[in-house]
Amino acid sequence: MVESKFEIDDMSIFRKICGSNDKNLKKIEKILGIHIIPRGNTLLIKAEKSKNDIAAELLHLMSDFLHMNNSTYEFDEFDIKYLTDSISAGVKVKPDDIKKLRITISDTGKTVVPKTYNQARYITLIHDNPITFSTGPAGTGKTYLSVVVAVDYLQKGKVDRIILTRPAVEAGESLGFLPGDLKQKINPYLRPLYDGLFDVLSFEKVNKLMEKEIIEIAPIAYMRGRTLSNAFIIMDEAQNTSRTQMKMFLTRLGNNSKMVVTGDITQIDLDKPRESGLLHAIKILKNVREIGFITFMKSDISRHPIVEKIVGAYESKHDPEN
Repeated sequence: MVESKFEIDDMSIFRKICGSNDKNLKKIEKILGIHIIPRGNTLLIKAEKSKNDIAAELLHLMSDFLHMNNSTYEFDEFDIKYLTDSISAGVKVKPDDIKKLRITISDTGKTVVPKTYNQARYITLIHDNPITFSTGPAGTGKTYLSVVVAVDYLQKGKVDRIILTRPAVEAGESLGFLPGDLKQKINPYLRPLYDGLFDVLSFEKVNKLMEKEIIEIAPIAYMRGRTLSNAFIIMDEAQNTSRTQMKMFLTRLGNNSKMVVTGDITQIDLDKPRESGLLHAIKILKNVREIGFITFMKSDISRHPIVEKIVGAYESKHDPEN
């Protein structure tokens, strides 16, 4: 057992770190299994060495965040859990990471907050890297959160447009056999992306942005030969791309752009699943700096609680059709 002291001169910041009735300290104690005793403007930490170090770094981050922003911020349980998990995992956390995790859409006033540690890491990776790959089962927020961050970037003027794409070959279908013009053909494949847009923007706003081509929808084949600058580009269901398509798509990235690639490697609809462009890209790009990778788990599923159980049941049976 090791004892250490954490002193804070500014009493308003000290109170915000402790929380009402020391609720923040109690959360930290519960998460880390330690004891924190407030005395005056000092916190006495009693814990084994490794946990003592984590607690000290956590308190420093909370203090730095309040100094950099304002002392009226109220830390919630997710903030504390995310910071503690990040520090424990050896992830370098910056004080401003806390603020970046809360995304408020100015048009509707809706605030989106990650519900799990991996979702928070996902948002941070998108901010920190020009390209981010996310894989995992349905309902983990891969598509939704990428759309929310894209809208946030657009409204803050960080990008000029949002480009949404998805492989248009699933279960034996291809665009040529579907009725209607290009937009009508591709729309059914992009419903998850639309759902994210309509959740944070009004129907009228989305239509207006699409009419102005500020939000652009296009199949992957239409990306060839283009350079996508000042854009936020999202490719959904990337497990159904070929290796050639994936290489072509990734090399479209232009200056001042973000690219997010999402997919579920257990749901590959290609005739030869091992030829999936997503699987290949993850394998050959895993050591490339400035490319972020995250794998979501069943525990990250944010839909109805039974969805996690359904995913687990299929995984345990190794469904041959997957």
